[in-house]
Parts: sequence; C-alpha cells; structure tokens
Amino acid sequence: MGTLRDLQYALQEKIEELRQRDALIDELELELDQKDELIQRLQNELDKYRSVIRPATAQQVQAQQQNLVLQPDQHRSKRQAISAEPTACDISALSHVTLPFYPKSPESKALIKDAILDNDFMKNLELSQIQEIVDCMYPVDYGKDSCIIKEGDVGSLVFVMEEGKVEVTKEEMKLCTMGPGKVFGELAILYNCTRTATVRSHKAVETRNKK
Repeated sequence: MGTLRDLQYALQEKIEELRQRDALIDELELELDQKDELIQRLQNELDKYRSVIRPATAQQVQAQQQNLVLQPDQHRSKRQAISAEPTACDISALSHVTLPFYPKSPESKALIKDAILDNDFMKNLELSQIQEIVDCMYPVDYGKDSCIIKEGDVGSLVFVMEEGKVEVTKEEMKLCTMGPGKVFGELAILYNCTRTATVRSHKAVETRNKK
C-alpha cells in the first residue's frame, strides 16, 4: 500500500495530465473556430459569385433559346447578312485603327494593371490586351451617394476604382463594399448581358473607365 506522499504525487500527476488535456482541447477549439470563420468567408464569396454569374448565364441561355426558335426565313437572312459583311468591310482599314490613349501617371497605370490581374474574370487576358485596357482608360469622378451602375441597365463601361469606396447591392441586398484597386462592371461587357448588380458610391469616388 502506497504512502500518503505517493498518493499525493499520483494526484499531482493526474491534475497535470488533466491540465494538458484542457490546454489541448482549448487549442483544438480555437483551430475549429478559425476553420469555421474560413468556411464562412468562402461561403460568402461563393454566394456572391453565384448571385452574379447565374443571371448572366440565364440571359445567355435565353438568348440561345430565342435563336433556336427563329423561322427558316430568318435563319437564311441572318446567314446572308453575315456572309455579306466581309465584302462591305475594308479589312486593310482595320489594321490602321488606333485605340484612344489617355495619359496617366505611373502609379495609376500600376493600379489599373494590378486591379485587372486581381480580377477573376479578366486576369487571364493577354498582357498586350491588358496594356491596351490600361492605355484606354480615362478618369471619371462621382460624388457621394451617386449611382454608378444600376442593376438591369445595359452596360458599356468597365470601371477600376482609384479612390473612394462603393457599395454593391443586388435586389436591394448588400453584397459587399469595394475600395481602391478593384474592377467592377466587367460582367456586362464580358458576357454581353445587362448589369447584374447596382454599384453606388459610399463616398466620393474617382474611377478609371473603359468603353
């Protein structure tokens, strides 16, 4: 039979073992909380992209369905119009077309280029195309609470935020806020659809635009 000292020593070992287990549990709980936060952020990003991409895809499908139900005469007239275009177009003139160029500071050029490369829908463009976009962009200022893009409108401009902050909403529900160095308005151009969300200036905004 152990002495009192032996029992006290064994008790201290058990207490220390329990403390170590508690510390391990706390560490695992903290790790789980961090993973839960990461999952929530990823889910929010996924929901945001779904809310933007689905309307664009639906409009493309609808347009394709409308093309499929054209009458035979309409198909023939469309093919004739397409085949006639090359004869009406001076191909040699296209090689001399010059895109508009707007001078800007090296800082503005770098901001626009970085914003494009950071955009999931535009980052895979060729570097020459990105440079053309950078050169073509021109400055436009918007006051506080200005509606820059309205959901459902036809879009012809791509924006890069240079200063300020905007709020993005869809069906009057807030999706996110964006600050300098972000591209917006690109989906209507890339997918040939109407604006999929509303963008309103949260405070005075300076953008670089491209038609």
